[in-house]
Amino acid sequence: MSRPLLPLLLLVLAAPAWAQDRLPSHCIALAQGPETVMRADFAAVEKDQVLIRYLNHASFAILADDGTVAVTDYTGYLGTADVVPDVVTMNNAHSTHWTADPDPRIPHVLTGWPSAGQPVEHRLDLGGMLVRNVTTDTRGPFGEGARANGNSIFVFEAAGLCIGHLGHLHQIPSDAQYAALGRMDIVMVPVDGGYTLRLEDMAGVVRRLKARVVIPMHWFSGASLAQFLTEMESEFEVVETGLNEMTFARADLPAEPTILVLTPRWLD
Repeated sequence: MSRPLLPLLLLVLAAPAWAQDRLPSHCIALAQGPETVMRADFAAVEKDQVLIRYLNHASFAILADDGTVAVTDYTGYLGTADVVPDVVTMNNAHSTHWTADPDPRIPHVLTGWPSAGQPVEHRLDLGGMLVRNVTTDTRGPFGEGARANGNSIFVFEAAGLCIGHLGHLHQIPSDAQYAALGRMDIVMVPVDGGYTLRLEDMAGVVRRLKARVVIPMHWFSGASLAQFLTEMESEFEVVETGLNEMTFARADLPAEPTILVLTPRWLD
């Protein structure tokens, strides 16, 4: 990374003009345009673009064109670069998906599990990025029992794109949950094959979401990733990018559904 990113400290009660500056995302609109997806450096992106950097396991950094930074499944570590996200999301209370001691400089820390027995609900407008969640149920420890609303699928709307992070998904979403999510443009999908959904069921979720870009995550060996790619290669273009991060624009999403395999790397 060439320079640290300063936190923008954007607040929910932002000036109305900020919201007008964000290209609206309809979540159900099909993106059109040539098949181009470009590499970028995690420092800045052009107008109406979003950069996604795969950090580790289920953690991604998402950078909007106004400099807003979100980190998914934040564990308290991003790398050696002193980057302070504007918002972090945490999920399922596993050590690889959350931290009890987030950086106190982070303005917005969003947890994905119930609070005081009630489902958590987030809708945070940061101007260049809107962050919201849809809850799903999880299994209890060691696969026992069920915990209602124990996982959140976080959705990030920026530059006209609808970006979904499935989190620690244990259930096939209901029709109501699919409707609440809307039409994803880009989705991060756990492909471990057991700790979350079975690969066959996860493949069905990916098909139902109809995202133009699928980014696999949450694998513990190359075996489950390879199995997922084999399962999907007849319906999706599979690209082993060799990259850690890529930029995306709504007008330039792939013409055909594409799985982009990113290599995790901390910020440095």
